Amino acid sequence: MGSKSKNRPSLTTRSIKTRVASQAMLPPQVDWSLSHLMPRKSQNEDSILRKIADNARSWRGRAGQSVTLGIGDDAALFRPQPGHETILTCDWFLEGTHFLWEKHPPDAVGWKCLARAISDVAAMGGTPRCFLLSMALPESHTGQWLDLFLGGLGRASRKFQCVLAGGDTTRRNEVFINVTVVGEVRAGSAVLRSGARPGDILYVSGRLGEAELGLRLLKLHREMAASKNPAVRKHLYPEPRLALGQWLVKNRLASAMMDLSDGLSSDLPRLCAASRVGALVEKVKIPRLHMTDVSLKQVRDPLQLALHGGDDYELLFAVPRSKVSRLPKAFQGVSLTPIGRITREQALLVLDENSDTMQLMPRGWDPFRKKL
Repeated sequence: MGSKSKNRPSLTTRSIKTRVASQAMLPPQVDWSLSHLMPRKSQNEDSILRKIADNARSWRGRAGQSVTLGIGDDAALFRPQPGHETILTCDWFLEGTHFLWEKHPPDAVGWKCLARAISDVAAMGGTPRCFLLSMALPESHTGQWLDLFLGGLGRASRKFQCVLAGGDTTRRNEVFINVTVVGEVRAGSAVLRSGARPGDILYVSGRLGEAELGLRLLKLHREMAASKNPAVRKHLYPEPRLALGQWLVKNRLASAMMDLSDGLSSDLPRLCAASRVGALVEKVKIPRLHMTDVSLKQVRDPLQLALHGGDDYELLFAVPRSKVSRLPKAFQGVSLTPIGRITREQALLVLDENSDTMQLMPRGWDPFRKKL
């Protein structure tokens, strides 16, 4: 990682509940106990870089073979596989906008900052290879907070076989994280947003609105971070649908695809705009949470969560009618649900139980409109 430098009031020493997480590949159960975040001794940039590099050595494995030169020089060297195109994507993860230090465990911040960037690679049917990590940290977060963050980041790196190749660090009063992921896909096979055609059937993976519910529960009850609640776990430790995206590409089933990061009502218009088409979504078919779920006491209408809730990192994709019969109802335990169809008229409509239609308004996540 290089040494190039890149508001709220200055942070004081903070206390949070946490415990050193398991080194298992999957996200740990979080059990927090009071501990101070300030490092025991003063840190400088070189010591922080050494800490990151020391942790990263155990993340490599076979996935690191594409990185011929990693941390320690001015830049990394990456060797793509013959016959493949390189996928490049980056993602911000900012304190106060994408996570709250008093609510989100450090290991979850580490896991999620990489998982959400990798989801963009999944949306093109690609395979992640390596990533760059740029971080701005207050001094209070260079000790235990950083250790736990790196633990979660390392589990995600091993789980998704995406190794750390380099990045940058600097100091700031709040935590700013930027992750750049390098992936690959066989030349000419990437699924884009722009390939949908009238008559194609629209599909989504998984259930929508679950992560948004998890965020609401976490904001109401801090101790929910240590629970096994599936909605909270999905918000804290999302699983990008890499295998599904790769399977759809391998079998040439999807004509267009993207991941659902900002909510169906905001992301579907982007796919349709890129393809210059419209869509008709059937309200009753949208996979949502069930009212019998105990957590839904906090929610009046699960449909609104499914339409507008972000952070699900499920896949939204279009399939030509001639190929629909080849699509299973589930893939590796993740449901695949047809929710509507692509239309020639460039309008976004929702069909209700009475066969009435209404315009779908984009009310998902917009960083310029609202915050956590």
